[in-house]
Amino acid sequence: MEHGALDLPDDPRLAGNIAHFAAALRRAGLPAGPDRLILATRAVAAAGFTDRADFYHALEAVFVRRPEHRATFAQMFRLYWRDPRFLEHMMALLTPTMRGVQEARAPRPAEKRAAEALLDQAPPVEQGETSEAPVLEIDATATASGRERLRTLDFEQMSTAEMATAKRMLATLRLPMPPIPSRRNAPAGTGRVDRRATLRAALRSGELYELRRATPRIRWPNLVALCDISGSMSSYSRVLLHFLHAVSNRQGEGWAQVHAFTFGTRLTNVTRHLATRDVDAALAAAGAEAQDWEGGTRIGEALHAFNRDWSRRVTGAGAVVLLVTDGLDRGDPDLLARAAERLHLSARRVIWLNPLLRFEGFAPRATGIRALLPHVDTLRAGHSIAALEGLADALSRPDDPGAMQRMRRHGKSGISDR
Repeated sequence: MEHGALDLPDDPRLAGNIAHFAAALRRAGLPAGPDRLILATRAVAAAGFTDRADFYHALEAVFVRRPEHRATFAQMFRLYWRDPRFLEHMMALLTPTMRGVQEARAPRPAEKRAAEALLDQAPPVEQGETSEAPVLEIDATATASGRERLRTLDFEQMSTAEMATAKRMLATLRLPMPPIPSRRNAPAGTGRVDRRATLRAALRSGELYELRRATPRIRWPNLVALCDISGSMSSYSRVLLHFLHAVSNRQGEGWAQVHAFTFGTRLTNVTRHLATRDVDAALAAAGAEAQDWEGGTRIGEALHAFNRDWSRRVTGAGAVVLLVTDGLDRGDPDLLARAAERLHLSARRVIWLNPLLRFEGFAPRATGIRALLPHVDTLRAGHSIAALEGLADALSRPDDPGAMQRMRRHGKSGISDR
């Protein structure tokens, strides 16, 4: 090839595979539009594609725009270009019950995401050629009924395969929040008369010839999640963090910002990890930073630390707080009650997700539960997909009590109607 214009690769099959690879990267969340595809094809033509390392780095230089994209790109490249039986490997990743036949290791961060993106479309096959890999036929019979069963199944009772399906369902679950009217006004063509703006315009021009109109601005609150990661709550909090990751990375969801904190024996802010696009890498980083997974729990001390260090930063604009805990605390109940009261006063709403509500005979007998109940607005279960779907109803109805009436009927909670 002459040293000048960059020609496209002569092999049309290679160019087609690069196009399919770019489409898979785009489905996995990387910026791989038509402009990137053209640059990638020209980069491969310039660098050559006989050396595997040169081929990898040529594509990486084009498609990787941010540091968090590297893990996904590396897994996508390995599965698509390096493994001749990548389709079977990806099916094993997406079907954990079959992994014992093919490989026993746990998937690396971004590997499941890469597998799902690549399986969405098989690689192109030239006319006249036949693929050596067997045709995969998936029987979708009873899929709807299976998903319906998963909606009400307890997260702790799910198998590995069921949990993987549940997480994919949660990734599509929406949690919209109605906007909040602001005290500030925005100029408008119709609406009430803005007397202040009208007078200012009259002072500038020296005469009153136009009435200025205004309408109230709207804004969205923050969503703050406080997740108990003690031994009895770790599995539920992991699922909720997976759900919060999807909410925080979805544009136009109706939240200004999403903040996440974990607590067991100490409070840990894992908000910055939710900004990582890849969910496996995000949760792995959050788990590495929170060193008290599946340990003890000190709810009162954790809420006190949150009120002292973070409350003014993240709840000052009327945030909605999700408190995810079973309320089983052996600490000082007076400290817990004071911390919960201050949290309630600083937040717009406090919604308590308690997986113990899945038991029909649950009653607020524990001292920690009794200390928390007077300072929450809504009490709901958080043990299943259906329970998390109920969050949307709770957010759309500001007066939704959830299971608060059920707790009052027991007559032992000490809650007074407000």
